[in-house]
Amino acid sequence: MEIGGRVYYDTATGTVIQMVGQRSGDVIETTQEEDFATFINLAERMPDTVGMVQFEYDQFKSDYEAGGVITRIDLETGEPLFTYPDPSNPELPHEPRPALSTQVSALETETAALNLAVIDLWETIANGGAA
Repeated sequence: MEIGGRVYYDTATGTVIQMVGQRSGDVIETTQEEDFATFINLAERMPDTVGMVQFEYDQFKSDYEAGGVITRIDLETGEPLFTYPDPSNPELPHEPRPALSTQVSALETETAALNLAVIDLWETIANGGAA
């Protein structure tokens, strides 16, 4: 069985309170109530002030491999915001931003659309401007 990671966050600020890592093998999925009983960071909070996002197994694998850490949840979209280390200055704090994997996917889609537009324009020019 493969269970994706879970992030509990403050519903007022989006700040991460507790991360529950992904698990695989002979594991059982825990309930939110069990997590509140297990983790001190959650036990000391009122449940109605805590939100939770469940991820697919390995959903952000490449982001974690790049050193990314989920530090906040975007309260409007429910998407995780990551901070990534700067190899030239690892101590410098960075503003949380969407996952690099999500940004790369969006740029790939945009690039494909632009390439199609360029091909269409090139064909129009090659045909003497007749559409």
